[in-house]
Amino acid sequence: MLHYLEQAAITTSTTSPGANWETRLAKVSRRGFLAGGAAALSIAAFAGPAEAFKRYPVGGEQMPHGLRDNPLVFVTLYPDGSVEIVAHRSEMGQGARTSLPMVVADEMGADWSRVTLIQAEGNEPKYGNQDTDGSRSMRHHLQSMRQIGASVRLMLARAAAEQWGVEIDKVEVGVHEVSSGANLAGFGELAAAAMLQPVPAFEELSFKEESEFRYIGKGNVEIYDLHDITTGKAIYGADVRLPGMKFAVIARPPVVGGKVRSFDARRALELPGVEQVMELPGSIPPAKFAPLGGVAVIASNTDAAIKGRDALEIEWDDGPHGGYNSAAFLAEMRETAKKPGEILRDEGDVDAAFGSAARSFAREYSQAHMVHAAMEPLVSVANVTNSGAELWAPVQSPSAARQDVATALGMDMSDVRMNVTLLGGGFGRKSKCDDVIEAALISQAIGSPVKVQWTREDDIRHSFNHTTSVERIEVALDASDKIVAWRHNSVAPSILSTFAPDSGHQFFIESGMGHVDMPFEIPNVRCENGKAMAHTRIGWFRAVSNIPRAWAIQSFAAELADELGKDQREMLLELIGADRQLDPEAQGFPDDYWNYGETYSAYPIDTKRLKGVLNLAADKAGWGAEMLAGEGWGLAVHRSFVTYVASAVRVKIEEGRITVPEVHMAVDCGFAVNPERIRSQMEGSAVMGMTLALHSGVTYENGAVVQSNFNDYPMVRSTNFPKKVHTHIVEHPFSVHASGVGEPGLPPIAPALANAVFNATGKRLRDLPMGDTVET
Repeated sequence: MLHYLEQAAITTSTTSPGANWETRLAKVSRRGFLAGGAAALSIAAFAGPAEAFKRYPVGGEQMPHGLRDNPLVFVTLYPDGSVEIVAHRSEMGQGARTSLPMVVADEMGADWSRVTLIQAEGNEPKYGNQDTDGSRSMRHHLQSMRQIGASVRLMLARAAAEQWGVEIDKVEVGVHEVSSGANLAGFGELAAAAMLQPVPAFEELSFKEESEFRYIGKGNVEIYDLHDITTGKAIYGADVRLPGMKFAVIARPPVVGGKVRSFDARRALELPGVEQVMELPGSIPPAKFAPLGGVAVIASNTDAAIKGRDALEIEWDDGPHGGYNSAAFLAEMRETAKKPGEILRDEGDVDAAFGSAARSFAREYSQAHMVHAAMEPLVSVANVTNSGAELWAPVQSPSAARQDVATALGMDMSDVRMNVTLLGGGFGRKSKCDDVIEAALISQAIGSPVKVQWTREDDIRHSFNHTTSVERIEVALDASDKIVAWRHNSVAPSILSTFAPDSGHQFFIESGMGHVDMPFEIPNVRCENGKAMAHTRIGWFRAVSNIPRAWAIQSFAAELADELGKDQREMLLELIGADRQLDPEAQGFPDDYWNYGETYSAYPIDTKRLKGVLNLAADKAGWGAEMLAGEGWGLAVHRSFVTYVASAVRVKIEEGRITVPEVHMAVDCGFAVNPERIRSQMEGSAVMGMTLALHSGVTYENGAVVQSNFNDYPMVRSTNFPKKVHTHIVEHPFSVHASGVGEPGLPPIAPALANAVFNATGKRLRDLPMGDTVET
């Protein structure tokens, strides 16, 4: 999710650390490498602005430090012909770190087998915005990466023209070589001269036609260090080792806003390996990403630190949220949802429509708090000295972490270096840097390098939770059962409470995620927001508020279909209505409607594309075919992060246990830059979506999280995750703007699954998590 508020807090730094800060990645293999080869096409490098690429505005220009397209920052040519490209996005399995450099390589003419990637440190003034979230890496940076590639190609051509004494229109750039009739040189031979060429202006560049792409849109480039990842050689945060490094774990307050009243460390300090025990300062919301505080145990190894923590005797002051009980809170939200809320969208005359309706139909849907539970728990390494601080961690927002650490240490940002390791999953949790700050504070206090390791229990109990919610939807129908009015009240604690005093109301970014932008063609629409105060840390979670909105709206549409005796697809197509692009003003969208940071003109809500993915998923699934007893199909479709995704889920119920033999995912993300990564994201969404639907529920008693590990917060496993996931990508030319795929696959899964369960059993499930069994 967009770090909207965090962005506002980020100040511009003019520091520009040297290239030696970058972490070099050893490349082990080029398996699966393209068949394109060195004998492929060549392209003139000087042809002037090409019709193949017309720039259009993207939200990245409004992000902190915006976009950077300086080829001298991102590309280095070496005399041996090798090419280094900087990957400035974090890699958590989504493939952005590979896909964006791949675009550079394709546009410049580089042979991917001769490319080495360098992971950028956190340095946004140098590289542009690095917040790897919001499904925007490709959406924001595709154009700038193409420009960088085209610039290098022109710089190579100009260097060759000068060296050979020929007109530049005689020079062609092929695959890793440059020619002009009798002259031929590899990139390495021209490397030094090319890197000394002035950086071309955009107007001087030419761009490849789609037919000339070798990697873009082909899906033939695998994740850069896939071999290292699958053989255990890749470097994650927990793999970082420093000379003299200590190891720490932290006993954190069980209740958010709590603090240490007193503690006794004598038993802990008697244990082998335990060296120090220290109290960390806490924070009371809104505290952004400040650590929770607590008591840290520093030892010679992590196991000793954990045992030392277990031996601590701590008396906690639970603070203002000690009475938080999530079950009671959910009941309160249900009552709130029945009452009028703050009106966000008002189209037509809803009151009159309900007043004259033949009947109405209402349902409520809820969702518990959730935690990200990435397979890799949080971990950070810090080395703070008198001359500065250096950190290593799997973070999604390295530059923001660098700034927050500098603030916590009382240092200038230029004295803090933030190195990015691979992420073993992120899902939004690793956009928050409380763990990095913890490591920095401890290292500063003990005067040596330290690794702070979060355990699985730490991760489950002390996260920034996805909000809990109640969504109540009511429609008015006329005498012929035509839907004449729609009223949707969304009640959920807001992420805003993490950054500012809690008003109890969601803010415009959350409202723009499937609530006020509901795309159905209904003449009278009202979207409301009931008040709900936050009692824990609320953070963004993959797909964020789209999860409860898709859950509610798509479940409701299926219930409405059953109520009216219609087929699910038929009902959805009727609700979506005619092919059109929604007019936000005419349809009563709020003035601050948030379109994922993009201009609405570039990324409108297009109902034709929404219906397109719905029909594609349904058709591929064989929608309408007769089912065996105990089996059923469910459908759902949702637009999020300006991408359209529909899911068709088939369930099989045996002795009440829910299994998913088959899922069809249809995705329309504009031009598909890397189809293989799109497929992997849809497959991952199907698996994570099933976990979300069946298991992802965190509950609170007396202010503390009840769950602790995978025994009571389970993931779907190989025994019951979707057996087959088919991804169907809507094909578009490059002119249809590319969008992201990291998050949009998740929201439709839970409602499609619930709709399938109803289809199989007649049992309607309205609360997430729904559990992995159903009464039959």
